Amino acid sequence: MDENELMGSMKVSKAVAKMAIPSVISSLVTVVYNMADTFFVGQTGDPLQVAAVSLTNPIFILFMAFANMFGMGGSAAASMALGEKKEKRVKQVSSFITYASLIVGIVFAAILLVGMQPVLQLFGADADTYELAKGYTTYISYGAPFIIWSATASFVVRADGASREAMTGSMIGTVANIILDPIFISGFGMGAAGAAIATTIGNIMASVYYLWYFCRKSRNMSMAFRYFKCGDRILSQVCSAGLPTAIFSALMSISTIILNQILVAYGNAPVAAIGIVFKANMFITFLQMGLANGVQPLLGYSYGAGNRERFITVERYTKKCCLIVGVLATALFFFFREPIIRLFISDTEVINYGVEMLIAYMISGPVIGILFMNMNCMQSTGNALPATILSILRQGVLLIPVLYGLNALLGLHGVIYGQALTDYVAVLLSIVIWRWKRRKTL
Repeated sequence: MDENELMGSMKVSKAVAKMAIPSVISSLVTVVYNMADTFFVGQTGDPLQVAAVSLTNPIFILFMAFANMFGMGGSAAASMALGEKKEKRVKQVSSFITYASLIVGIVFAAILLVGMQPVLQLFGADADTYELAKGYTTYISYGAPFIIWSATASFVVRADGASREAMTGSMIGTVANIILDPIFISGFGMGAAGAAIATTIGNIMASVYYLWYFCRKSRNMSMAFRYFKCGDRILSQVCSAGLPTAIFSALMSISTIILNQILVAYGNAPVAAIGIVFKANMFITFLQMGLANGVQPLLGYSYGAGNRERFITVERYTKKCCLIVGVLATALFFFFREPIIRLFISDTEVINYGVEMLIAYMISGPVIGILFMNMNCMQSTGNALPATILSILRQGVLLIPVLYGLNALLGLHGVIYGQALTDYVAVLLSIVIWRWKRRKTL
């Protein structure tokens, strides 16, 4: 199919479906990928193993912060360049995000391996969970460059109009992880450390696939070092466009650390429960995030080509889809909340905490996609600052004080509602800000 037809003239509902469905599948594959470690570790029946994986979850989120920055920023920059017919700039952008991802991954690995003890203590590891968390962190550190690069590449491959290939790469890593998890966790008796080994190997395999795509299949993208450059606004355009998503993930990591620190005061069972709930709730969140991310190349291309009408049509249609799937997914999780938690672990105390926490986290499920769409619209039109501010509010400036305040006022049963409360505030603010920006930009 001709790229111009898909991005510029195909019926909007069909173009959205073609771009969004593979993106949604990729996002759900990512959810399964993230659930796999917790699920198979939970089958050991040891809440401490589950708590250890939960405590180290902020590390993976930090990896994703940079992957999202380079991936979303690179996707926005590449799609705009494609809309403007700037072929060389597309190659420069794809080369930049490749080497930037690998460099950041190596730096992360070094920091984690050298500063293991203070990092894990900061995350809330205690005498019962430290060694288990250490095993997981050691092996996940080795995979940092591959984890960041493979996630980054999946975004940029979608900007090339190759949503199916982006989905394939994600599925390769996920399937490998699911197959290897029980082998290393239970078969070799490695527990949480085995989960990290499976994750690293899965991401290496996904990275190899994307390497093949960039070098052999893509006509627009390149990994050639001769195209690598930070000047000509490439670094600033990529990082500024991807910064809102990166800050969103980075602050999610910080707020997760703080939440774990608050919960560990009530014991390791609530920490294990929140880890399960966080992974389970990702289904609702990533389903809508996949829709929003999938149409980002359509938005960026339409803006770059000056096609205001198509931009707005894509935006409105996708928002309706987000609302529909958000309501349906939230309803599904509400009715099956206890069986969902029981899938991960059979410990009665953890299950009781998990059911209550899952209900609290689901409250914002129906509308969270509107926030992601509004942020992506801002990023696709070069309005990165307001999207960044929304990210800072949702996952940091607003959420963290709310967590401490609810804990002081209502204790454990109050703090778990902090995320839903801040989500609604962020959604309302995003609607107001984007309407104002849209009038000035489009």
